Amino acid sequence: MFRTHTCGELRTAAINKEVTLAGWVQTVRKFGSITFIDLRDRYGITQLLFSEALNAKLDANPIGREYVLQVKGKVNERSNKNKNIPTGDIEILVEDFTTLNKSITPPFTIQDDTDGGEDLRMKYRFLDLRRNAVKKNLELRYAVNRATRDYLHQNGFMDIETPFLIKSTPEGARDFVVPSRMNPGEFYALPQSPQTFKQLLMVSGYDRYYQIVKCFRDEDLRADRQPEFTQIDCEMAFVEQEDILTMFESLIKYIFKAVKNIDYTESVQRMSWEEAMWQYGNDKPDIRFGMQLLNLKFPQHFFTQKESNAHLIDGAGFGVFDDAETVVALAVPGCSDYTRKQTDELTEWVKRPQIGMKGLVFIKYNTDGTFKSSVDKFYTEEKLKAIAAAAGANPGDLILILAGPEERTRKAASELRLEMGKRLGLRKEDEFKLLWVLDFPLFEYAEEENRWVARHHPFTAPKPGDIQTMIGNDPKIENAADYLKHPYASIKANAYDMVLNGNEIGGGSIRIYQKALQQKMFEALGMDEEEQLHKFGFLLGAFEYGAPPHGGIAFGFDRLCSILGGSESIRDFIAFPKNNSGRDVMLDAPASIDAKQLKELQIRLDPQG
Repeated sequence: MFRTHTCGELRTAAINKEVTLAGWVQTVRKFGSITFIDLRDRYGITQLLFSEALNAKLDANPIGREYVLQVKGKVNERSNKNKNIPTGDIEILVEDFTTLNKSITPPFTIQDDTDGGEDLRMKYRFLDLRRNAVKKNLELRYAVNRATRDYLHQNGFMDIETPFLIKSTPEGARDFVVPSRMNPGEFYALPQSPQTFKQLLMVSGYDRYYQIVKCFRDEDLRADRQPEFTQIDCEMAFVEQEDILTMFESLIKYIFKAVKNIDYTESVQRMSWEEAMWQYGNDKPDIRFGMQLLNLKFPQHFFTQKESNAHLIDGAGFGVFDDAETVVALAVPGCSDYTRKQTDELTEWVKRPQIGMKGLVFIKYNTDGTFKSSVDKFYTEEKLKAIAAAAGANPGDLILILAGPEERTRKAASELRLEMGKRLGLRKEDEFKLLWVLDFPLFEYAEEENRWVARHHPFTAPKPGDIQTMIGNDPKIENAADYLKHPYASIKANAYDMVLNGNEIGGGSIRIYQKALQQKMFEALGMDEEEQLHKFGFLLGAFEYGAPPHGGIAFGFDRLCSILGGSESIRDFIAFPKNNSGRDVMLDAPASIDAKQLKELQIRLDPQG
């Protein structure tokens, strides 16, 4: 056999034992007549000691980094122990060795603090995967996978595979399409999710289904998005929303314990979509810290049940506030000592294109109880004090205020809150806070197309109390400017998102399971009967054969791993990821195909593009 033990296995209990190891050369260190080599495999590193007698053979057969080596020898206690590695108390006195394969000089050093840039490491990903830092990420991914399967198996879920070659039904993101040679001119699509298949499995009686499954979306990329990604996809029959929430918050707690040894014993907070937008400016708030928003001014139709605080800023003649649709403030603890340079830097930060604001107003609530602001000309100290009180500020805090269009301003306030939380060290990687966000709007209005679109997907059921509103009203909108007055604007979805540390890690819903209601949903989205049958006739037909009430959830597996691993990029937890252009630079894919393949597929490329 090539080895009797791995390079991470041996301890002092094995001293004087004859062993055989095999692995890659990490380092070579020559000291006069002896040589030390660190041998590495997936499991760890073991130091090898080559005596003077073997040095002649080493000189005749030089060994370099990343050579594949087999050694035979005896386990010995090290004189200079290395407490930084588990095998640091022992070494191997090498009696014989074989070079199994040589290596040319790697394009970067294969160690944690490598000198290789990301593009270079992605090109040689097979080498990058040898690094301990990357290995730990993949080990964590495997641990999350294993814990997920253990929990779902224990709770009666069945792992059932669904097809990858399906029919294209473009809704939301673009499909990846695959030409069919046997059906010229026709195409498969790669699934954006197994949504309809898992619903069909509920109709088939498999009342607890799951898959850890690949999904595909042809969309623009960023740190937490890849063209192919992995979901923990689950569905249950004969359930209500509460059953789903209970089952899957327990799944995440189980993963915390199995992977991070964290006992997450507190109950998971719940928050409506409207409360999340009101308090934090987005629907996936990071609740590891406070700094909730103060809504000084907003369009009343956005938050119909909320009282305005406009009296705190009205009547001062400050045009920036007077002319703005929305004015939002937040109190940043302990920052009243910010210098002019620091407040100017924050102003430039909110002016960046990705934030898009024109400026920033600040109020310093000094530790002595006095106030200093960039709007002293317009607001008395009494007014500034009232704003500070409404924002929940204390002496020593800095109040930051943004003004502008509703959507942009609220998003900017949310980003500013997160940025200040990061600067103050409040977003701790080793602290985990779960949250359920509930009661989303069922529909969004697409102004350019003058029609409703599904906020989640077209199979999400309305809340039970809103079903009659949906059935009893015509979805058509006569006047685009009045869409918020339409009954459909108030319909809530029987949907839920799980948020972890400000990241949506899972989302799902109770599904529509009656044919008539599903047809009404499709009608609301602008599909006539012919289009409904063409795209989803198989599902509508299945609902006529005794479909049970059902619902489910899908977790972003890659994203969950990256959060647990303390990284902002899911690429760090995928063995062979794509870059920001959707390319695999190691394989040089996507790539053109030859004329013979195109002819077989009966595809002709447009030379004009």
